Amino acid sequence: MTKAFGRLAAVEARLFLREPMAVFFAIVLPVGLLLGLGTTMPGFRDADPSLGGQRLVDAPFTAMMVLLSVVTLGLSVLPGSLVIYRERGVLRRLSTTPVRPTALLAAQLLLNVVVSVVATTLTLVLGHLILGVPFPGSPLTFAAVFVLGSLTMLAIGLLLAAVAPNARIVQGVGSALMFPLLFLAGMWLPRPLMPELLRRISDFTPTGAFGQGLMDALGGHAPQPLHLAVLAGWALAAGLAAARLFRWE
Repeated sequence: MTKAFGRLAAVEARLFLREPMAVFFAIVLPVGLLLGLGTTMPGFRDADPSLGGQRLVDAPFTAMMVLLSVVTLGLSVLPGSLVIYRERGVLRRLSTTPVRPTALLAAQLLLNVVVSVVATTLTLVLGHLILGVPFPGSPLTFAAVFVLGSLTMLAIGLLLAAVAPNARIVQGVGSALMFPLLFLAGMWLPRPLMPELLRRISDFTPTGAFGQGLMDALGGHAPQPLHLAVLAGWALAAGLAAARLFRWE
């Protein structure tokens, strides 16, 4: 079974690499935006008093690029792949083989975790080498926030795959959720510059809590317990709902 799972995971990885749009939006776009805007946009590398003296390209913008990759995988790549497999009868056919449908689900989750780690590593390393973005002061704290946030977004993606009747709808719903959630995370208006009410609403969204947790960890601060609790709550609720509602056929 272990060898079969390994072959299945390798096949899923090859299929992912054959999808140029998935690779672009999950890996190339976040890294490209960080390096492109960080080197060309005026003010991105100037200390900003409204951000506590940080440069915009440091913790705030780098955190948003990490978030963008994970959200893309969670709300688009993962649910889209699973719904297509269900539509094409792949999950049903797997149920008649020694490789159960749950193995494909596990392989998809593993693939998306690996891709998010690769994208985040490239973002941090290239940001540091080219733009001087500091590495996280506490790598373990950053890793903990990253893992919890990634699990949350993947759990939401599984819930989308569970309830969407077809690939067209899951992609539309994923896109419709992605943009407001990125806005609430601080993608276009940094959270420190948000009005108090909007920032409070953001605190209780999965992307708002995840984005602020990443910014805190990148800035050398401990993540706020509220944001960790919000992420854990979303992950638990979405994961349980997905497990209850997911259909293999």
